[in-house]
Amino acid sequence: MNVALRSTWSLAEFLAWEEGQEARWEFDGFAPVAMTGGTARHEAIGTTLRSLLFNELRGKSCRVWGPTFKIEVNGRIRYPDALVTCLPVAANQTVVTNPVVVFEVLSPSTSSTDRIVKLREYQATPSIQRYVILEQDIAAAMVLVRRGEDWLTSALTGEDVLRMPEIGVELPLADIYAGTELPAA
Repeated sequence: MNVALRSTWSLAEFLAWEEGQEARWEFDGFAPVAMTGGTARHEAIGTTLRSLLFNELRGKSCRVWGPTFKIEVNGRIRYPDALVTCLPVAANQTVVTNPVVVFEVLSPSTSSTDRIVKLREYQATPSIQRYVILEQDIAAAMVLVRRGEDWLTSALTGEDVLRMPEIGVELPLADIYAGTELPAA
């Protein structure tokens, strides 16, 4: 099926089509959106984050996933850099619908999508309690937390600690960026 020939897709059509693709594609609610490759820094931050979360969640009911596991949010398909679920996931499951915490590492080409479009999608997904947006060029994060109908925002830098009581984990921001070569300030 040629992506350019379709105007609007359904979620079911996208999922059936994506199964036959080698590359990863997100679904924006209308059509497939190609996922581009990231930088070494982007990958280092994401890998370190997932490793830290894996170690902290070992033996608990929650589990970290990403970046090749997709989530459905508000009728769209996204591939966050990391996500945490606290309900069982079947071995053959390909889509998670109930993430609790979602992480994105910003890239210049996706920054506005991550900060605006995905934020709105994640806010519309009741299971998501925390959205963490990690900067790629500086050890810093924007953390958005659900409080009833509202979302509270805080900024983390330097020696701050990322506290995630929803999953019982606290990670020093410095640990997430450890070993990552950042540009000089």
